Amino acid sequence: MPKARKTIVSVEDTPFYHCVSRCVRRAFLCGEDLYSGNNYEHRREWVENRLLELADVFAVEICAYAVMSNHLHVVLRIDIELVKSWSDFDVLTQWHKLFKGTPLSHKFIKGEKLSKWDMKQLDEQVAEYRHRLADISWFMRSLNEPIARLANKEDKCSGRFWEGRFKSQALLDEGALLACMAYVDLNPIRAKMTDSPEQSDFTSIQRRIKSALKGEQPLELLPFSGNERLNMPNGLPFVAEDYLLLVEETGRCIRTDKKGSILRSAHILERLNLPTENWLRLCTEFGVLFKGAAGNMQSLTLYCERMDKLRRGGAANCQRWFSSMIS
Repeated sequence: MPKARKTIVSVEDTPFYHCVSRCVRRAFLCGEDLYSGNNYEHRREWVENRLLELADVFAVEICAYAVMSNHLHVVLRIDIELVKSWSDFDVLTQWHKLFKGTPLSHKFIKGEKLSKWDMKQLDEQVAEYRHRLADISWFMRSLNEPIARLANKEDKCSGRFWEGRFKSQALLDEGALLACMAYVDLNPIRAKMTDSPEQSDFTSIQRRIKSALKGEQPLELLPFSGNERLNMPNGLPFVAEDYLLLVEETGRCIRTDKKGSILRSAHILERLNLPTENWLRLCTEFGVLFKGAAGNMQSLTLYCERMDKLRRGGAANCQRWFSSMIS
């Protein structure tokens, strides 16, 4: 039975979550339909554009994504401190970028005078919008619904485009975050859709590589801020060059027609005490190994206690594949 999202998301334990949305119907609705001969590749651009647009509205940042032929992977970070820092005006301004709002919210934005009763109602609206702008369910809803409407209009049909619920799993520590990001970024290579990360269209890794060639980081994605340290700026706790090299070398290892080894970027795995054998298994089978929260046993235990879970789902695989990691 599907679990309520509030029983899965615990920002106190981790702000990082891996979300997956899958298409329904037999056709590859974001790729080429081999049965009809129709090509729907342009829809992958719809998904990518909408995804990056939402990152500018929500207090939810994108770590990694891959838009595949019939499903979408995205790794998100909930920025609670950012949404808390927004004023009421900021919250309403962000909300109006996507939604109509209410007559009260528009009056407030225009600077019109409101009665005490109106202000009380407005405060309740702002509190609700503030919550939604840091909610991955609202983020995914705002991503999936417009795409479904566009696809149905193009197909001249009605019904579901996506499965009813998206899958989400908590990434409880740096090792789980690193492995899941690489798993997402390497999706097109595992699916034999492309030969290398830089040729992987509609993925975060391609966007990061293009920016790296110019000595930059993409503004639409959560940046790398280097290895964890005191007074660390907001960002991913890895060095950008190390991560890109690791994904490149891992991609060569999992390709059957290429000889590859993880050498130049091995120190990023050493810092996390993660053996290369474990790493390769995680990058190829992360979605199979972990149906729920992923991380080392200490992180998983704390997460389950906080969420009042009687069982530690996936404990065996957490123990096996992250056993040598230190949180």
